[in-house]
Amino acid sequence: MRLKNDMILQINKAAKGDAAGMVEFLNLIGGESDNLLFGANGFQMTAEAEEIFIENLLESDVSALFVGKIEDEIVCVGSIMTSPRERISHQAELSLSVKKKYWGLGIGTYLMEAMISFAKRNGQTEILHLGVKNDNINAINLYKKMGFHEVGRHKNFFKIEGNYYDEILMDLYL
Repeated sequence: MRLKNDMILQINKAAKGDAAGMVEFLNLIGGESDNLLFGANGFQMTAEAEEIFIENLLESDVSALFVGKIEDEIVCVGSIMTSPRERISHQAELSLSVKKKYWGLGIGTYLMEAMISFAKRNGQTEILHLGVKNDNINAINLYKKMGFHEVGRHKNFFKIEGNYYDEILMDLYL
């Protein structure tokens, strides 16, 4: 995919060899904003554990990790996670993150399109859901653009440096 700055973004399912880079990416982006569930160096999984996690997901038809790269640099990561519990296996939770220096280039849109396409093709997922910090306006706008709508809120879900923020719950019905 060609970005607004003419760079080429490639989005693929994560491979075992991406594990160390993904851990490094997640620990970096945790410190770039307060929009994630963890801060700088707060992603506690080791590269070895991430490799095992990726290997297990590669066997799934309904859950996946996606990695977006420009040249060899990881610039975004997304996940779609489906519960094995039969009664809720028709829905999946999405999450995504983009390196701050690449914000505003359309990467989030491309990553969302890849994950939504995966969900539509797998023959099982009917509902995608996610949570977003109430002041993350760019992410909220992206999700609305992709067809998500607000279904509820967790009041004071995030507590960051003594300040509380709601989590907005959003769904997309496929």
